[in-house]
Amino acid sequence: MKPKLTLKQIARELDVAVSTVSKALRDSDEISVDTRQKIKAFAKLYNYKPNNIALSLKNRKTMTIGVIIPEIIHHFFTTVISGIEQVANKRGYNVIICLSNNSFDKEVINMEMLANGSTDGFILSVAKETQQKGDYQHLTEVINQGMPIVLFDRVVDEIECDKVIINDREGARKAVQHLVDIGCKKIAIITTVDYVSVGKLRTVGYRQALEKNSIPIDENLILKIEDVENSDEEINRFLFRNDVDGIFAVNEQFSVSAIRGLNNRGLKVPEDVSVVGFTNGELSKRFIPSLTTVSQHGAQMGAKAANLLIDKLENAVAGEEKYTTEIIETSLIERESTLLNLPLKI
Repeated sequence: MKPKLTLKQIARELDVAVSTVSKALRDSDEISVDTRQKIKAFAKLYNYKPNNIALSLKNRKTMTIGVIIPEIIHHFFTTVISGIEQVANKRGYNVIICLSNNSFDKEVINMEMLANGSTDGFILSVAKETQQKGDYQHLTEVINQGMPIVLFDRVVDEIECDKVIINDREGARKAVQHLVDIGCKKIAIITTVDYVSVGKLRTVGYRQALEKNSIPIDENLILKIEDVENSDEEINRFLFRNDVDGIFAVNEQFSVSAIRGLNNRGLKVPEDVSVVGFTNGELSKRFIPSLTTVSQHGAQMGAKAANLLIDKLENAVAGEEKYTTEIIETSLIERESTLLNLPLKI
C-alpha cells in the first residue's frame, strides 16, 4: 500500500516551510499566487488529502493520548508530564510525548503524526513560534474533526477547547510584592517577549505590583528576551547598565543567569540585590543561594489536564460542546535569594 503524503514531505520536495504548504493549501493570501499554484498542483498530482488529521480515529479508540510540549529542559514541563502520566495510567490510557522545540513546523508535524491513528486526543502547550505566527489552523482542524484538545500553560484565547493555566499575573504580583515588602525600591524584571503569553502576563503582574505600591515604573528596568537559550550575555549587559536592589525573573534560567551576572559585578545576593524567580525546580532548590520562587504546581496542572481530556473522551455527547478553563493557583516559596540567614528549604 502506498504511504500517504504528508505536509512535511511536500515541504521537503518543494523546498519550502511546512507552514507555507499549510497556508497554500488553505489558499492564504500570505502566500504568493505562484507558490500556491505550485504547491496545490504538487498535492493534487500525488493525491494529498488535507483532511487526514483525525479521520482514522473517527470510529475507534486507541486508549492513547498525545502530549506535545515546547521543551524538556525546564523542570516545569517534566512535572506536568509526571502529573499527566499518573492520571492517564490510572485510568487505563497510555501517553505519547513529543517535543516541538518551540517550532511551529515541528508542532504541526507532531500533530499530524499523532492524529493519524496513534492517539485519541491531545494535551499541549503551544510553541513560542506558533504564538509568534498566530497561526492555529492545525489546532482548529483537529478540533473540527472531533478530536479533543486540552491546552495548558501557553494557551490560545482564540481556540475553543478546555484549558489549564496558572494565575500568571497573580503569581508575578506576589513575587514583586515580596520584594517590596523586604524593602526593595528599584525592582527589575527579566521576562520574555510579549508574544509569549506567560511572559506577557507575568510582566502585567509586575507592573500592577509596582503601581499598587506607588513605585514608578522605569521602562529601562524591563528586559524582554527573545532568544532564551542564549540570554546570559544580554542579562549581563542589562545588569551592568542598571543599578537595582531587586530582580524578578519569569523563569528559573533567567534567575540563575541574573545571580551570576550580579556576581560578575561584585554584588552579593541577597545582601546587595534580592532575586525572585518562577518555577520551583531542582535548580531553585540546590543553587547557591537557594532561590525564592513562585511554584507553578506542574504535577497538579498535568493531572487536571489529563482528567479533563479523558473525561471528554469518555463522556462525549452530541450537541453543543462546553469547555472549561481551570486555574491553578501559585504559591511563593521563600529561600536564601531574598532572605538573610534563612535555612535551606528543599
